[in-house]
Amino acid sequence: MFTATTQIRVRYGETDQMGYLYYGNYALYYEVGRAEAIRQLGFTYRELEEMGIMMPVVELHSHYYRPALYDDLVTVKTILKELPDSPKIQFHSELYNEAGQLLNKGVTTLVFYEPKEKTKTNMPDELYSRLSPFFNKEQ
Repeated sequence: MFTATTQIRVRYGETDQMGYLYYGNYALYYEVGRAEAIRQLGFTYRELEEMGIMMPVVELHSHYYRPALYDDLVTVKTILKELPDSPKIQFHSELYNEAGQLLNKGVTTLVFYEPKEKTKTNMPDELYSRLSPFFNKEQ
């Protein structure tokens, strides 16, 4: 299992009239978590795109437990529970407030896609090799 964390401060423009993080912005926080998780592996989305690989979202689930509020420092925990063996990859996201309370959980499913060929493809070898040590079968 691979886990990465990053923090985001809730900005005023991301909130609704009640000062709550607008529900639609949770997906953006998931995206920040995914990008930073890949960056923590020493890889970037930009490098994937330069290799001719895109990662469109094909499914998103989100469950809200309590609100994130304006100026809260939110910890985004991004988890890969399994190493993909197909074009599909699932990122599990958990958002916590500064008190460590769980605010939200989500699962985002993406696919590795070659836009030039208009086909799905498996995870690039370079990314696979960086992730595989976290999924040692003997653990």
